[in-house]
Amino acid sequence: MQRHSHRALVLSHVAFEDLGSLAAPLRERGFEIETVDVATARFPLPQADSCDLLVVLGGPIGVYDQQDYPFLADEIALIGRRLAARKPILGICLGAQLMAAALGARVYAGQQGAEIGWSPLLQVAPDATPPAWFAPLLAPGVSVFHWHGDCFDLPSGALHLAKTAVYAHQAFALGDFALGLQFHPEVTAEGLERWYVGHACELHHAGIAAAHLRSSARTHAAALQEAAARFWKLWLDSIFREIRL
Repeated sequence: MQRHSHRALVLSHVAFEDLGSLAAPLRERGFEIETVDVATARFPLPQADSCDLLVVLGGPIGVYDQQDYPFLADEIALIGRRLAARKPILGICLGAQLMAAALGARVYAGQQGAEIGWSPLLQVAPDATPPAWFAPLLAPGVSVFHWHGDCFDLPSGALHLAKTAVYAHQAFALGDFALGLQFHPEVTAEGLERWYVGHACELHHAGIAAAHLRSSARTHAAALQEAAARFWKLWLDSIFREIRL
């Protein structure tokens, strides 16, 4: 049995938006994974300062909903401390928006409406050279999964990594320690079945059929899962060089 020498703390907002395809690469590297339900957590969370990797997952609420969900202010403060300490952190969707807010960037309802479904990422500029670890997600034939209504301005000093035809800011990095992703590289076709149930009301109001998303997943999910496996490995290797396997 492999000895756990590194710890990942996962901040979860709804149970069905989980680590998905990121869980296996973390465990393969010997990470012990602790998941905290932030809605019922008791802040501050001391393990958020001491863990080797902090992962902030998605959810159906917004950065600006702090009056209805007061824990968001504590969560943003926690993320801000992590960023100030330049310790490894990954934010996905709401997690990336919380990171942007902690960095002083504006987070707001997207003017183009909700971006829900599968579409490819685009390079920021034709001559841009993304980090090698990000390249698998930009490969021809790879579409990623989107489910967000909010967007954010690019934080000051951040490296802009990708855009889509709908929203310009889809991914950013800070140094070699922080990564914010508006899209969802972690999803699998099987895991998305829980999303269709959990977000049934939003799908109804948006006029999007779960059957349509399921059909699209049959077309795109396998290629994303393959690309994401390469991406997770390369990104984790770039941050945790001492525990490459």
